[in-house]
Amino acid sequence: MLRIYLSGEIHTDWRDRIIAGAKELDVEFSGPVTDHAASDDCGVAILGDEADKYWHDHKGAMVNAIRTRKGIADADIVVVRFGDKYKQWNAAFDAGYAAALGKSLIILQPPEHDHALKEVDAAALAVAREPEQVVDILRYVLDGTLRG
Repeated sequence: MLRIYLSGEIHTDWRDRIIAGAKELDVEFSGPVTDHAASDDCGVAILGDEADKYWHDHKGAMVNAIRTRKGIADADIVVVRFGDKYKQWNAAFDAGYAAALGKSLIILQPPEHDHALKEVDAAALAVAREPEQVVDILRYVLDGTLRG
């Protein structure tokens, strides 16, 4: 069984497409909390309110980092998605952390990000354009078979 951590952009269905496509494979998925409000507010919800937005965000980032570090450390493969809508600094950080741990890294990004992410892509073992390509990689890694 492969343990896959799905990191990055939370505004499209890429995670659902990978999970649905891999339903026949011996894989287990994990990832960050994708409920934006819950993720942003977890620190103050658990540890208490902050008057300053910086400390509000800082508490949430620290609590989320506990989940992220564990998920990446436990993963066999880390998939990091960079989408079109927002700058995902946290996704770049997750990719770097995974690379530093020696994790197999798959980057999922549109071609227009190629230049901006060239250093991140250089650390990856694959750069995919579509979620279905990630599923094909997982199938090949597990079974040595190609789709079709």
